[in-house]
Amino acid sequence: MSETDVAALWVTLNLAGVSTVILLLLGTPLAWWLARTQNRFKAVVETFVALPLVLPPTVIGFYLLIALGPKGWIGRGVETLGGRPLAFTFTGLVIGSVCYSLPFVVGPLQNAFSTIGSQPLEIAATLRARPLDRWMTVVMPLTRHAYLTAAILGFAHTVGEFGVVLMIGGNIPGETQVLSIAIYEHVESLAYRQAHWLSGTLLIGSFLMLFLVYALKHRRGTTP
Repeated sequence: MSETDVAALWVTLNLAGVSTVILLLLGTPLAWWLARTQNRFKAVVETFVALPLVLPPTVIGFYLLIALGPKGWIGRGVETLGGRPLAFTFTGLVIGSVCYSLPFVVGPLQNAFSTIGSQPLEIAATLRARPLDRWMTVVMPLTRHAYLTAAILGFAHTVGEFGVVLMIGGNIPGETQVLSIAIYEHVESLAYRQAHWLSGTLLIGSFLMLFLVYALKHRRGTTP
């Protein structure tokens, strides 16, 4: 690998790691609310969360580019606070990745929270367990596999992004150039050997992460 490819690998792993942590922090309360609420706006929220599953990545990237750019409402707000517009920055990539990968984290967590039901928490409450204690001693042990699945899917989906990150971050080596964009650049320049190396790396990594998800799923299904 060239130095540029190594830098793209680092940016990709860094982006996926940061995005996954943020996705878990944001996805947990959102999934919990969706799993337990009877609010009439639940369907609307679920629809917005699931939009990245059907929308082309370039559509999401385009609207985020407008919002994060110097004329967008987020970009202007950041400039007002003394910062620079978030388009074509690593921070912008993180925002785009979180929006694009949100359903892959919220989905497994929402299903796990729905499966728990209210009875275990009610029993813990009768034993005078505080809300935090109930969460740590009841919810977390029962949903640990779902958290691992959500983390793996969120990480893997972020690693494989192309359209969103290209629209928001462009192709700045060492800052916004990720592996998928580096592969595209190698193919454009007919450097198929380098493209094979990077594509093979993503293929093997993606296979291993998905294999872990399905292995956990089957193990959970056979565990008494």
